[in-house]
Amino acid sequence: MGADHARIVAEDMPGATLQVVCDMDADRAKSVADAHGAADVASDPEATIARTDVDAVIVASPDFTHAPLSKACITAGKRVLCEKPLSQKSAECIEVMQTEMAAGLRHVMLGFMRRYDQSYAEMREALANGALGRALMMHNFHRNVETPAADFTGAMAITNSAPHEFDVVRLVLRTEYASITAHQPRRSDARVAPVVMVLETTDGQLVTIEINNNAAYGYDVRAELVGEVGSIAMNNVAYTRTDMKLASATRYDADWRGRYHEAYVSQNRAFLRFVETGTFPEIASSSWDGYAAAVVAEAGVRALQSGTKQAVEMIAKPEFYA
Repeated sequence: MGADHARIVAEDMPGATLQVVCDMDADRAKSVADAHGAADVASDPEATIARTDVDAVIVASPDFTHAPLSKACITAGKRVLCEKPLSQKSAECIEVMQTEMAAGLRHVMLGFMRRYDQSYAEMREALANGALGRALMMHNFHRNVETPAADFTGAMAITNSAPHEFDVVRLVLRTEYASITAHQPRRSDARVAPVVMVLETTDGQLVTIEINNNAAYGYDVRAELVGEVGSIAMNNVAYTRTDMKLASATRYDADWRGRYHEAYVSQNRAFLRFVETGTFPEIASSSWDGYAAAVVAEAGVRALQSGTKQAVEMIAKPEFYA
């Protein structure tokens, strides 16, 4: 995603300059910088954040670095677009929030790009304008071709993949979660099996989330919002259909990049406006949203390991994030 963000800054964000590409792999940094016209390369993230010729930062490094680098950006007085998750530990998310609140200004925008996808925007609007009546359920599935690593686990499906659903469902339904259960079927091989979660919201809705990291056939994300008088469902995005040999077929992407490219561009442009104006984007994810996703993921892991329903218990939302 770092290279993708670099390309978006260089090609799709008028008013922004790709100043520095920072990566621990110097050759990788140079390759991305050369491809997208960056002015410089670096390997020290803290030193890069502190540079006077850097106004804002996009963090797309490994998950465990997200919270420390976000705090470094806050301390430096620079806005940061941090890829999800803010942290897989809710306690560390609280530390980021405390740092941000101490600074007195919003600095962190979290990269839950599905908030900028047209499908979810239309679901949110259909619910807001009353077309569906009261929301009852939201069904979601998120399928990848295969796991990114051989040691990928069901718990990692909850902490690495499901946070996208955890977050965007909160946005669409405008509610929080009360409880979660998690289950896995049994595969015939050693690959990690799908994880299926059922969540109850504080407003009495049910949310189902299937995460299948070894679906084999393609990258496939869908959702259906069910209300009292109707439903709205996401369509698979396919620009062409092939008809031949007595069959009709549409294709799937290999990963998320094509499916959500426009959402990434919209998100990054919103981040640029945040940097320029200081006004936090209306639908963007904040540090609080990163904390909320981490809390439900932690509860989901406990539910999967214990086989029992787990409560989702969050701290009171600070007025700072209201």
